[in-house]
Amino acid sequence: MRCVIARYPFDLTKSGVLASMKGITPEIVTGESVTIGRRRYPVKQVGQVITRQDRRDFTGGEVIRAMTRLGFTCHARPDAAPVCVPTPLQTASTLLGAASMDV
Repeated sequence: MRCVIARYPFDLTKSGVLASMKGITPEIVTGESVTIGRRRYPVKQVGQVITRQDRRDFTGGEVIRAMTRLGFTCHARPDAAPVCVPTPLQTASTLLGAASMDV
């Protein structure tokens, strides 16, 4: 399949992407990601490996568009874990020397 990433045309195939990503250790996913095989890779890492370009040269959207057309599963930015904010009563109790009420 022919696609354009960072204004350069690339002929990508699903098997070619699988071969390129074989042996590559996934980085920590903090934004959009792509599932390739049984691993989940950040979009920018996949784009860098398959195009051999700097990550600043292309957008994540370009890579997601190409990977979706090739049949890979793309994921949106992961939800952040909820932050436990103590209530005013818990804060006052802690300041007065009571044991922490963390659950």
